[in-house]
Amino acid sequence: MKIFIDTNIFLDVILNRKDVADATQILNSCHQKLFDGYVADITLLNIDYIASKQTKNLRDFLDIINQTFTVVGADNKMFDMAFKIDNNDLEDTVQYVCAYTEQCSLIVSNDKKFYRGSIEVLDSVEFVERYLV
Repeated sequence: MKIFIDTNIFLDVILNRKDVADATQILNSCHQKLFDGYVADITLLNIDYIASKQTKNLRDFLDIINQTFTVVGADNKMFDMAFKIDNNDLEDTVQYVCAYTEQCSLIVSNDKKFYRGSIEVLDSVEFVERYLV
């Protein structure tokens, strides 16, 4: 099953936030090839930008993401699609369009306001309870 992972799931792990245990299980399940994990190219850049202020030596972690997940980027047509979606968070909308274009079955995000379209969005706890317990 193809799953799209929002940036905040990675940040939960790197920054040891509240949902770190579930987020770690999800990332490990993709590393073990239980799921085909997808991320937006902006995810790697955002992780580097956000986490580098609090953590050193992110390159190894980013390299693992690059080796484990299919990294997809938005092109002009995808931005056209995103601009037509009524949502205030362009970054989330572009990630949604990436997941939609790659025909992902669901999106894992701990962002309560993540755009909900035709693809199911689960938070990390819901995903672990449904697919990994």
